[in-house]
Amino acid sequence: MHSELVVYFAKFFAALFAILNPIGALPVFVSLSQGRSEEEIKGIPRRTAAAVASILIVSAFFGKHILSFFGVGIPAFRIAGGILILTIALAMVRAKQPRSKYTPKEATESAEREDVAVVPLAIPLLAGPGSISTVILNAQSATRFAHMLIMVAVILLLGASIFVLFKVGAPIAKRLGKTGINIFTRIMGLMLAAISMEFITDGIAEIFPLLKLSLGAE
Repeated sequence: MHSELVVYFAKFFAALFAILNPIGALPVFVSLSQGRSEEEIKGIPRRTAAAVASILIVSAFFGKHILSFFGVGIPAFRIAGGILILTIALAMVRAKQPRSKYTPKEATESAEREDVAVVPLAIPLLAGPGSISTVILNAQSATRFAHMLIMVAVILLLGASIFVLFKVGAPIAKRLGKTGINIFTRIMGLMLAAISMEFITDGIAEIFPLLKLSLGAE
């Protein structure tokens, strides 16, 4: 039983870390920090990490109710979420920032904001549509309360990771360089593409159960 929980933890952590891609967000953080006071820069990592964790935890516990309010079924959302994550993954493989996470117009507006911690760093750059979809889908697949506790633990752990990475953001970004960050982003993109295909195939199997049975028979 413990091994099953460990596997669940590792799988969810890998999926969420890949789509959050905090290392890939470092150049944006460094760019938005330019021209700000040292006191402002020190507060950004804490507020960003807290906002990301809050958004994802709320999505985990209330995502299903939001979908029910709009009359959207889990299988359809699983397919749509999988397709969205796949488009993000393909952009990451090309080492580009997905437009669904951060657009050039938002970049221009962000430079003029007094506080960039929540918008655009927390949302939509980190806790964007892809990461929110991933959390909601995993929450719906959770069969035990222990799985929900693990999800919360993973989200808090990733929030702490974002805080630490942004705290030492400038030195890391400088050491990795654009090439290093691009290589890491491509690797995360490949992992994310595989995860998105699982979401899509599971959603199709739920909508067309006979297809699932025929595939199982083979």
